[in-house]
Amino acid sequence: MGQTMVEKILARGAGKDKVEPGEIINVKIDLCLGNDVTTPVAIREFQRMGAKTVYDPERVVLVPDHFTPNKDIESAKQCQQIRKFVINNNIANYFEVGRMGIEHALLPEKGLVLPGEIVIGADSHTCTYGAMGAFATGVGSTDLAAAMALGEAWFKVPSTLKFIYTGELKRWVGGKDLILFTIGQIGVDGALYRAMEFKGVSIEEMSLDGRLTMANMAIEAGAKCGYMEPDDKTFTYLEGRAVRSFEPVYGDEDAFYEEIYEFEVSDLEPQVAFPHTPSNVWPVSKAKEINIDQVVIGSCTNGRIEDMREAAVILKNQKVHPAVRLLIIPATQEIYARAMKEGLLDIFVEAEAAVSTPTCGPCLGGHMGILAPGEKAIATTNRNFVGRMGHPDSEVYLSNPAVAAASAITGRITHPQEVASP
Repeated sequence: MGQTMVEKILARGAGKDKVEPGEIINVKIDLCLGNDVTTPVAIREFQRMGAKTVYDPERVVLVPDHFTPNKDIESAKQCQQIRKFVINNNIANYFEVGRMGIEHALLPEKGLVLPGEIVIGADSHTCTYGAMGAFATGVGSTDLAAAMALGEAWFKVPSTLKFIYTGELKRWVGGKDLILFTIGQIGVDGALYRAMEFKGVSIEEMSLDGRLTMANMAIEAGAKCGYMEPDDKTFTYLEGRAVRSFEPVYGDEDAFYEEIYEFEVSDLEPQVAFPHTPSNVWPVSKAKEINIDQVVIGSCTNGRIEDMREAAVILKNQKVHPAVRLLIIPATQEIYARAMKEGLLDIFVEAEAAVSTPTCGPCLGGHMGILAPGEKAIATTNRNFVGRMGHPDSEVYLSNPAVAAASAITGRITHPQEVASP
Protein backbone atom coordinates (compact mmCIF):
# COMPACT_ATOMS: atom_id res chain seq x y z
CA MET A 1 0.00 0.00 0.00
CA GLY A 2 1.33 3.42 -0.99
CA GLN A 3 1.22 6.69 0.92
CA THR A 4 -0.49 10.04 0.53
CA MET A 5 1.42 13.29 0.12
CA VAL A 6 0.91 14.17 3.79
CA GLU A 7 2.08 10.77 5.00
CA LYS A 8 5.23 11.03 2.87
CA ILE A 9 6.05 14.54 4.12
CA LEU A 10 5.58 13.49 7.74
CA ALA A 11 7.64 10.34 7.23
CA ARG A 12 10.48 12.41 5.79
CA GLY A 13 10.25 14.87 8.68
CA ALA A 14 10.40 11.99 11.16
CA GLY A 15 13.36 10.35 9.43
CA LYS A 16 11.29 7.26 8.62
CA ASP A 17 10.58 5.34 5.43
CA LYS A 18 6.87 5.15 6.14
CA VAL A 19 4.24 6.23 8.64
CA GLU A 20 0.71 4.96 9.31
CA PRO A 21 -2.47 6.91 10.22
CA GLY A 22 -2.78 7.06 13.99
CA GLU A 23 0.96 6.71 14.59
CA ILE A 24 2.54 9.22 17.02
CA ILE A 25 5.69 10.76 15.57
CA ASN A 26 8.19 13.52 16.28
CA VAL A 27 9.18 15.60 13.24
CA LYS A 28 11.62 18.33 12.26
CA ILE A 29 9.86 21.63 11.53
CA ASP A 30 10.75 23.64 8.42
CA LEU A 31 8.96 26.82 9.55
CA CYS A 32 7.00 28.00 12.57
CA LEU A 33 4.72 31.02 12.78
CA GLY A 34 3.20 33.22 15.46
CA ASN A 35 1.01 36.33 15.46
CA ASP A 36 0.34 39.14 17.92
CA VAL A 37 -2.33 37.15 19.79
CA THR A 38 -0.52 33.84 20.16
CA THR A 39 3.16 34.79 20.26
CA PRO A 40 3.17 36.55 23.67
CA VAL A 41 1.92 33.33 25.29
CA ALA A 42 4.54 31.34 23.37
CA ILE A 43 7.28 33.73 24.50
CA ARG A 44 6.27 33.24 28.12
CA GLU A 45 6.40 29.44 27.73
CA PHE A 46 9.67 29.68 25.79
CA GLN A 47 11.24 31.54 28.69
CA ARG A 48 9.66 29.28 31.31
CA MET A 49 11.20 26.18 29.75
CA GLY A 50 14.62 27.84 30.03
CA ALA A 51 15.25 28.28 26.31
CA LYS A 52 17.88 30.88 25.49
CA THR A 53 17.61 31.30 21.72
CA VAL A 54 15.36 30.08 18.91
CA TYR A 55 16.53 27.01 17.01
CA ASP A 56 16.97 28.92 13.73
CA PRO A 57 16.36 32.69 13.34
CA GLU A 58 15.56 32.13 9.64
CA ARG A 59 12.83 29.57 10.34
CA VAL A 60 10.72 31.53 12.85
CA VAL A 61 8.20 33.97 11.38
CA LEU A 62 6.33 36.53 13.51
CA VAL A 63 3.53 38.64 12.03
CA PRO A 64 1.47 41.11 14.10
CA ASP A 65 -1.81 41.14 12.18
CA HIS A 66 -4.83 40.53 14.43
CA PHE A 67 -5.06 43.72 16.50
CA THR A 68 -2.76 45.84 14.36
CA PRO A 69 -2.40 48.67 13.85
CA ASN A 70 -2.73 48.46 17.63
CA LYS A 71 -6.26 49.21 18.79
CA ASP A 72 -5.51 49.83 22.47
CA ILE A 73 -2.80 49.83 25.13
CA GLU A 74 -2.95 46.07 25.74
CA SER A 75 -2.48 45.19 22.08
CA ALA A 76 0.37 47.70 21.88
CA LYS A 77 2.06 45.99 24.85
CA GLN A 78 1.72 42.59 23.20
CA CYS A 79 3.40 43.83 20.03
CA GLN A 80 6.11 45.54 22.07
CA GLN A 81 6.88 42.20 23.72
CA ILE A 82 7.21 40.55 20.32
CA ARG A 83 9.60 43.26 19.07
CA LYS A 84 11.89 42.71 22.05
CA PHE A 85 11.87 38.95 21.43
CA VAL A 86 12.70 39.52 17.76
CA ILE A 87 15.70 41.70 18.65
CA ASN A 88 16.98 39.33 21.34
CA ASN A 89 16.81 36.35 18.99
CA ASN A 90 17.87 38.03 15.73
CA ILE A 91 14.71 36.78 14.04
CA ALA A 92 14.93 37.56 10.34
CA ASN A 93 11.29 37.22 9.36
CA TYR A 94 9.45 39.77 11.46
CA PHE A 95 6.92 41.88 9.55
CA GLU A 96 6.10 45.21 11.14
CA VAL A 97 3.08 47.40 10.39
CA GLY A 98 3.70 49.00 7.00
CA ARG A 99 5.63 45.94 5.83
CA MET A 100 3.27 43.26 7.06
CA GLY A 101 0.08 41.66 5.92
CA ILE A 102 -2.43 39.09 7.10
CA GLU A 103 -0.13 36.19 7.91
CA HIS A 104 -1.66 33.49 5.72
CA ALA A 105 -1.58 35.73 2.65
CA LEU A 106 1.84 37.14 3.49
CA LEU A 107 3.88 33.94 3.92
CA PRO A 108 3.11 32.48 0.46
CA GLU A 109 3.69 35.91 -1.08
CA LYS A 110 7.14 36.09 0.55
CA GLY A 111 8.07 32.58 -0.61
CA LEU A 112 8.38 31.35 2.97
CA VAL A 113 6.13 28.27 2.70
CA LEU A 114 7.21 25.72 0.15
CA PRO A 115 6.17 22.35 -1.31
CA GLY A 116 7.16 19.31 0.69
CA GLU A 117 7.74 21.23 3.92
CA ILE A 118 6.30 20.92 7.43
CA VAL A 119 4.89 24.22 8.66
CA ILE A 120 3.19 24.92 11.97
CA GLY A 121 1.62 28.10 13.24
CA ALA A 122 -0.11 29.21 16.40
CA ASP A 123 -3.19 30.06 14.38
CA SER A 124 -5.81 27.60 13.20
CA HIS A 125 -5.77 28.82 9.59
CA THR A 126 -2.15 27.82 9.12
CA CYS A 127 -3.68 24.99 7.08
CA THR A 128 -3.81 27.55 4.22
CA TYR A 129 -0.30 26.54 3.13
CA GLY A 130 -1.47 23.09 2.09
CA ALA A 131 -2.34 24.79 -1.19
CA MET A 132 1.43 25.13 -1.72
CA GLY A 133 1.91 21.38 -1.37
CA ALA A 134 3.08 21.56 2.24
CA PHE A 135 1.90 19.83 5.40
CA ALA A 136 0.69 22.86 7.34
CA THR A 137 -1.39 22.94 10.49
CA GLY A 138 -2.29 25.06 13.48
CA VAL A 139 -0.95 24.37 16.96
CA GLY A 140 -1.23 25.89 20.43
CA SER A 141 1.14 28.53 21.78
CA THR A 142 2.93 25.97 23.98
CA ASP A 143 3.71 23.82 20.94
CA LEU A 144 4.91 26.95 19.14
CA ALA A 145 7.23 27.70 22.07
CA ALA A 146 8.70 24.20 21.92
CA ALA A 147 9.13 24.42 18.16
CA MET A 148 10.86 27.80 18.39
CA ALA A 149 13.29 26.31 20.91
CA LEU A 150 13.84 22.84 19.43
CA GLY A 151 12.72 22.95 15.81
CA GLU A 152 10.51 19.93 16.46
CA ALA A 153 6.88 19.02 17.05
CA TRP A 154 4.89 15.84 17.59
CA PHE A 155 1.82 14.70 15.67
CA LYS A 156 -0.56 11.85 15.33
CA VAL A 157 -0.49 10.99 11.64
CA PRO A 158 -3.91 11.87 10.19
CA SER A 159 -5.83 9.63 7.84
CA THR A 160 -6.81 11.27 4.55
CA LEU A 161 -10.09 12.05 2.84
CA LYS A 162 -10.00 12.68 -0.93
CA PHE A 163 -12.33 15.23 -2.55
CA ILE A 164 -12.60 15.11 -6.33
CA TYR A 165 -14.31 18.02 -8.14
CA THR A 166 -15.28 17.76 -11.79
CA GLY A 167 -16.92 20.23 -14.14
CA GLU A 168 -16.29 23.79 -15.29
CA LEU A 169 -17.26 26.34 -12.67
CA LYS A 170 -19.82 28.98 -13.60
CA ARG A 171 -19.03 32.68 -13.62
CA TRP A 172 -18.99 34.08 -10.05
CA VAL A 173 -18.23 30.65 -8.56
CA GLY A 174 -14.76 29.92 -7.16
CA GLY A 175 -12.73 28.34 -4.40
CA LYS A 176 -14.80 29.89 -1.61
CA ASP A 177 -17.94 28.33 -3.02
CA LEU A 178 -16.36 24.89 -3.41
CA ILE A 179 -15.14 24.80 0.17
CA LEU A 180 -18.40 26.16 1.60
CA PHE A 181 -20.32 23.58 -0.44
CA THR A 182 -17.99 20.83 0.82
CA ILE A 183 -18.34 21.85 4.45
CA GLY A 184 -22.10 21.98 3.96
CA GLN A 185 -21.99 18.39 2.70
CA ILE A 186 -19.81 16.85 5.42
CA GLY A 187 -20.35 19.19 8.39
CA VAL A 188 -17.96 21.07 10.69
CA ASP A 189 -16.62 17.80 12.10
CA GLY A 190 -16.79 15.79 8.88
CA ALA A 191 -13.01 15.79 8.50
CA LEU A 192 -12.11 15.79 12.19
CA TYR A 193 -8.31 15.34 12.51
CA ARG A 194 -8.14 14.13 8.91
CA ALA A 195 -6.19 15.51 5.99
CA MET A 196 -8.39 16.80 3.15
CA GLU A 197 -6.89 16.23 -0.29
CA PHE A 198 -8.47 18.36 -3.03
CA LYS A 199 -8.20 17.02 -6.60
CA GLY A 200 -9.96 16.99 -9.95
CA VAL A 201 -10.31 19.10 -13.08
CA SER A 202 -11.98 21.93 -11.17
CA ILE A 203 -8.93 22.19 -8.89
CA GLU A 204 -6.44 21.92 -11.74
CA GLU A 205 -8.10 24.86 -13.51
CA MET A 206 -8.37 26.94 -10.33
CA SER A 207 -5.93 29.77 -9.63
CA LEU A 208 -3.53 29.53 -6.74
CA ASP A 209 -5.53 32.26 -4.98
CA GLY A 210 -8.62 30.05 -5.14
CA ARG A 211 -6.70 27.03 -3.90
CA LEU A 212 -5.36 28.99 -0.93
CA THR A 213 -8.94 29.93 -0.05
CA MET A 214 -10.01 26.27 -0.07
CA ALA A 215 -7.10 25.04 2.02
CA ASN A 216 -7.64 27.95 4.44
CA MET A 217 -11.10 26.70 5.39
CA ALA A 218 -10.25 23.01 5.79
CA ILE A 219 -10.13 23.71 9.52
CA GLU A 220 -13.82 24.68 9.39
CA ALA A 221 -14.53 21.02 8.59
CA GLY A 222 -12.40 20.00 11.58
CA ALA A 223 -9.45 18.93 9.40
CA LYS A 224 -5.85 18.69 10.55
CA CYS A 225 -4.86 20.07 7.16
CA GLY A 226 -6.13 20.60 3.63
CA TYR A 227 -3.93 20.40 0.56
CA MET A 228 -3.43 20.24 -3.18
CA GLU A 229 -0.41 18.53 -4.68
CA PRO A 230 1.91 21.11 -6.29
CA ASP A 231 1.78 21.66 -10.04
CA ASP A 232 3.01 24.12 -12.67
CA LYS A 233 0.81 26.90 -11.22
CA THR A 234 2.49 26.41 -7.85
CA PHE A 235 5.98 26.48 -9.32
CA THR A 236 5.23 29.51 -11.50
CA TYR A 237 4.00 31.39 -8.44
CA LEU A 238 7.16 30.51 -6.53
CA GLU A 239 9.55 31.68 -9.27
CA GLY A 240 11.47 34.60 -7.83
CA ARG A 241 9.72 34.16 -4.45
CA ALA A 242 11.04 30.94 -2.89
CA VAL A 243 13.61 31.79 -0.23
CA ARG A 244 15.22 28.33 -0.27
CA SER A 245 15.31 25.22 -2.40
CA PHE A 246 12.52 22.69 -1.96
CA GLU A 247 11.62 19.15 -2.92
CA PRO A 248 7.95 18.57 -3.88
CA VAL A 249 6.21 15.45 -2.63
CA TYR A 250 3.44 13.53 -4.38
CA GLY A 251 1.19 10.76 -3.16
CA ASP A 252 1.25 7.24 -4.55
CA GLU A 253 -1.48 6.03 -6.88
CA ASP A 254 -2.24 3.15 -4.52
CA ALA A 255 -2.39 5.34 -1.40
CA PHE A 256 -5.13 4.51 1.09
CA TYR A 257 -7.94 7.03 1.64
CA GLU A 258 -10.39 6.68 4.48
CA GLU A 259 -13.12 7.96 2.21
CA ILE A 260 -13.42 9.45 -1.30
CA TYR A 261 -15.99 12.10 -2.20
CA GLU A 262 -16.82 13.04 -5.78
CA PHE A 263 -18.69 16.24 -6.67
CA GLU A 264 -19.79 17.39 -10.11
CA VAL A 265 -19.88 21.16 -9.70
CA SER A 266 -20.66 22.62 -13.13
CA ASP A 267 -24.13 23.68 -11.95
CA LEU A 268 -23.02 25.00 -8.57
CA GLU A 269 -24.35 28.45 -7.58
CA PRO A 270 -22.41 30.87 -5.39
CA GLN A 271 -22.78 29.56 -1.84
CA VAL A 272 -23.67 31.40 1.38
CA ALA A 273 -23.10 30.11 4.91
CA PHE A 274 -25.92 31.23 7.20
CA PRO A 275 -25.46 31.82 10.95
CA HIS A 276 -24.06 30.43 13.11
CA THR A 277 -21.85 27.81 11.50
CA PRO A 278 -19.85 27.45 8.26
CA SER A 279 -21.78 24.25 7.54
CA ASN A 280 -25.19 25.97 7.35
CA VAL A 281 -24.72 26.48 3.62
CA TRP A 282 -27.30 27.47 1.01
CA PRO A 283 -27.21 28.62 -2.62
CA VAL A 284 -27.30 32.41 -2.89
CA SER A 285 -30.73 32.16 -4.53
CA LYS A 286 -32.08 31.00 -1.15
CA ALA A 287 -30.72 34.08 0.64
CA LYS A 288 -31.99 36.97 -1.49
CA GLU A 289 -34.50 38.30 1.05
CA ILE A 290 -31.90 38.88 3.79
CA ASN A 291 -31.04 42.54 4.41
CA ILE A 292 -27.56 43.38 5.67
CA ASP A 293 -25.92 46.27 7.54
CA GLN A 294 -22.22 45.61 6.88
CA VAL A 295 -20.04 43.95 4.25
CA VAL A 296 -16.43 42.89 4.80
CA ILE A 297 -14.23 41.93 1.85
CA GLY A 298 -10.80 40.72 2.95
CA SER A 299 -9.22 38.37 5.54
CA CYS A 300 -6.78 35.48 5.13
CA THR A 301 -9.52 33.70 3.19
CA ASN A 302 -10.40 36.25 0.50
CA GLY A 303 -8.12 39.28 0.72
CA ARG A 304 -5.88 38.43 -2.24
CA ILE A 305 -5.53 40.33 -5.50
CA GLU A 306 -7.95 38.06 -7.36
CA ASP A 307 -10.55 38.83 -4.69
CA MET A 308 -9.94 42.58 -5.00
CA ARG A 309 -10.36 42.37 -8.77
CA GLU A 310 -13.58 40.39 -8.45
CA ALA A 311 -15.04 42.95 -6.06
CA ALA A 312 -13.99 45.81 -8.36
CA VAL A 313 -15.76 44.27 -11.35
CA ILE A 314 -19.00 44.40 -9.37
CA LEU A 315 -18.48 47.81 -7.73
CA LYS A 316 -17.31 49.77 -10.78
CA ASN A 317 -19.66 52.70 -11.46
CA GLN A 318 -21.85 51.62 -8.54
CA LYS A 319 -22.58 53.02 -5.07
CA VAL A 320 -22.80 51.23 -1.76
CA HIS A 321 -26.38 51.13 -0.47
CA PRO A 322 -26.99 54.05 1.92
CA ALA A 323 -27.90 51.68 4.76
CA VAL A 324 -24.73 49.57 4.36
CA ARG A 325 -21.10 49.92 5.48
CA LEU A 326 -18.61 48.31 3.08
CA LEU A 327 -15.11 47.55 4.41
CA ILE A 328 -12.42 46.37 1.99
CA ILE A 329 -9.11 45.12 3.39
CA PRO A 330 -6.34 44.03 0.98
CA ALA A 331 -4.48 41.24 2.77
CA THR A 332 -0.91 42.50 2.30
CA GLN A 333 0.97 45.65 1.39
CA GLU A 334 1.89 44.11 -1.97
CA ILE A 335 -1.76 43.39 -2.71
CA TYR A 336 -2.68 46.91 -1.59
CA ALA A 337 -0.04 48.38 -3.93
CA ARG A 338 -1.15 46.23 -6.87
CA ALA A 339 -4.79 47.19 -6.28
CA MET A 340 -3.74 50.84 -6.23
CA LYS A 341 -1.75 50.56 -9.48
CA GLU A 342 -4.64 48.77 -11.20
CA GLY A 343 -7.09 51.48 -10.15
CA LEU A 344 -9.07 49.13 -7.92
CA LEU A 345 -8.82 51.39 -4.88
CA ASP A 346 -10.25 54.26 -6.92
CA ILE A 347 -13.23 52.08 -7.77
CA PHE A 348 -13.73 51.16 -4.11
CA VAL A 349 -13.51 54.73 -2.83
CA GLU A 350 -15.77 56.06 -5.58
CA ALA A 351 -18.30 53.39 -4.60
CA GLU A 352 -18.06 54.81 -1.03
CA ALA A 353 -16.32 51.85 0.56
CA ALA A 354 -13.82 52.21 3.41
CA VAL A 355 -10.42 50.77 2.40
CA SER A 356 -8.06 49.66 5.17
CA THR A 357 -4.40 48.85 5.65
CA PRO A 358 -3.85 45.07 6.03
CA THR A 359 -5.33 43.71 9.26
CA CYS A 360 -7.42 40.79 10.50
CA GLY A 361 -9.51 43.47 12.26
CA PRO A 362 -13.20 42.71 11.92
CA CYS A 363 -12.87 39.00 11.10
CA LEU A 364 -12.40 38.03 14.73
CA GLY A 365 -14.38 40.94 16.17
CA GLY A 366 -11.11 42.68 16.95
CA HIS A 367 -11.58 46.20 15.61
CA MET A 368 -12.50 48.25 12.53
CA GLY A 369 -15.94 46.76 11.97
CA ILE A 370 -17.62 45.51 15.13
CA LEU A 371 -21.31 44.64 14.84
CA ALA A 372 -23.98 46.06 17.14
CA PRO A 373 -26.93 44.04 18.54
CA GLY A 374 -29.26 42.82 15.80
CA GLU A 375 -26.97 43.79 12.91
CA LYS A 376 -26.28 41.46 9.99
CA ALA A 377 -23.07 41.27 7.99
CA ILE A 378 -22.00 39.35 4.93
CA ALA A 379 -18.27 38.72 4.85
CA THR A 380 -15.61 36.91 2.86
CA THR A 381 -14.11 35.72 6.14
CA ASN A 382 -14.03 32.10 7.34
CA ARG A 383 -16.15 31.91 10.50
CA ASN A 384 -19.62 33.02 11.50
CA PHE A 385 -19.98 31.70 15.04
CA VAL A 386 -22.11 33.53 17.61
CA GLY A 387 -20.44 36.85 18.43
CA ARG A 388 -17.59 36.27 15.97
CA MET A 389 -17.72 39.81 14.56
CA GLY A 390 -19.20 41.64 17.51
CA HIS A 391 -22.34 41.45 19.64
CA PRO A 392 -23.72 37.96 20.36
CA ASP A 393 -27.06 39.08 18.92
CA SER A 394 -25.49 39.99 15.56
CA GLU A 395 -25.33 37.63 12.56
CA VAL A 396 -22.58 36.89 10.04
CA TYR A 397 -23.12 35.31 6.61
CA LEU A 398 -20.13 34.00 4.63
CA SER A 399 -19.70 34.31 0.86
CA ASN A 400 -17.27 34.92 -1.95
CA PRO A 401 -16.13 38.50 -2.81
CA ALA A 402 -18.51 38.91 -5.77
CA VAL A 403 -21.58 38.07 -3.68
CA ALA A 404 -20.36 40.34 -0.90
CA ALA A 405 -19.79 43.26 -3.28
CA ALA A 406 -23.17 42.79 -4.98
CA SER A 407 -24.86 42.70 -1.58
CA ALA A 408 -23.19 45.98 -0.61
CA ILE A 409 -24.88 47.63 -3.59
CA THR A 410 -28.39 46.31 -3.04
CA GLY A 411 -28.43 46.18 0.76
CA ARG A 412 -29.46 42.53 0.74
CA ILE A 413 -27.69 39.26 -0.05
CA THR A 414 -27.53 39.25 -3.83
CA HIS A 415 -26.33 37.11 -6.72
CA PRO A 416 -23.60 39.05 -8.60
CA GLN A 417 -25.41 38.64 -11.92
CA GLU A 418 -28.14 40.97 -10.67
CA VAL A 419 -25.83 43.98 -10.60
CA ALA A 420 -22.87 43.05 -12.85
CA SER A 421 -22.39 44.93 -16.08
CA PRO A 422 -23.11 42.84 -19.20
